[in-house]
Amino acid sequence: MNAVNEPTGTRPFAAFEWMLAGRYLRARRKETFISIIAGFSFFGIMLGVATLIIVMAVMNGFRGELVSKILGINGHLLVQPIDGPLDDYDAVASRIEGVEGVQFTVPMVEGQALVSGPAGAFGALVRGLRLADLQRMPLISGTLVAGSLEGFDEGAGVAIGSRMARSLGVVVGDTVTLISPRGAVTPMGVTPRIKGYPVAGIFEIGMSEYDGTMLFMPMEEAQLYFNKEGEASAIDVFVDDPDEIDGMRAKLEEAAGRPTFVTDWRQRNTTFFSALEVERNVMFMILTLIVLVAALNIISGLTMLVKDKSHDIAILRTMGASRGSILRVFMITGASIGTVGTLAGVALGTVVCANVESIRQGVSWLTRTELFSPELYFLSKLPADMDVSETVTVVVMALVLSFLATLYPAWRAARLDPVEALRYE
Repeated sequence: MNAVNEPTGTRPFAAFEWMLAGRYLRARRKETFISIIAGFSFFGIMLGVATLIIVMAVMNGFRGELVSKILGINGHLLVQPIDGPLDDYDAVASRIEGVEGVQFTVPMVEGQALVSGPAGAFGALVRGLRLADLQRMPLISGTLVAGSLEGFDEGAGVAIGSRMARSLGVVVGDTVTLISPRGAVTPMGVTPRIKGYPVAGIFEIGMSEYDGTMLFMPMEEAQLYFNKEGEASAIDVFVDDPDEIDGMRAKLEEAAGRPTFVTDWRQRNTTFFSALEVERNVMFMILTLIVLVAALNIISGLTMLVKDKSHDIAILRTMGASRGSILRVFMITGASIGTVGTLAGVALGTVVCANVESIRQGVSWLTRTELFSPELYFLSKLPADMDVSETVTVVVMALVLSFLATLYPAWRAARLDPVEALRYE
């Protein structure tokens, strides 16, 4: 009969195999060093899994927050004229709104200007919108922290971001001055256009790039200011599903009824989101090495355990234990470290993700430093969004590495010759 076959009356993963594996996991005084290696393996896998889950969740949250902020301010598609001024924007917008899948359209006038106040002057992206369209965008109309949009179309003032208001040193009711290089044409050339506007509202989107550079004014006033009377710069199109826009570009061009150039939000931000995706994949590969190193610790710990328990293995073999039983005992021992470490890592990662912003604020308070500067990361809060499929991938990867790490030491134990092990006893 083959030596690997089980003796009569035993079955794979029998109770005595689990009992032996459990005893090997409980270190005695003379096995302290082996226990330390097993402990390092456990903590390594736990921290590796937790780190992977936390980093992936933060990067998912970061991307999700950026997408929601970008698509809350900008349309999912942008329709721009290419054959002349967009002076029939109302008719074009109406035809586009009739396309299936389109929620609404927002004609706008857009330009750049220098905005100055008591505390300084900064470049700004100025958009002229109608109040009805502004109210369709809750990321602006629903995030006012001061003032209101009442009377916006009648020229009550402009709306600026909270960071811009702080930088300029203004509050609601104060006046900001807009300076545009494209002003009136005179015999002496083009003179800059300078005009003051009262601050009617201050919004706080939570994305520093928009809170610090965006200024909204009534559309008719923007048309006058940028020399676009009766015209619009472009039409923002908001659709039902931002991820399903590939087939809509041709429909919008046809519905526009005139030559237009249509771009979607992915094309306008392709570099930014491509960089995020590359960084996310690279971080996953790098952090996987933490789990791999911990798995290698399992190999070293089990190898030393096999060497230390060679006498016990020999006695078990002479008592009738099969090679398969010995193999499974050490596989259970190593896999238990990996499994418990993985589960502990998932628990730790989940707790950290659920409280990541509080942890960030606590560490910032203790170290007196800004760990997540809005100027660098665009967002004012640290987001975390755990994805079920990614978490399952991390868990499966950690378990597979842990199981693979047990194979060689367990095979060594199963191949041990009891005669050689007991020769000098």
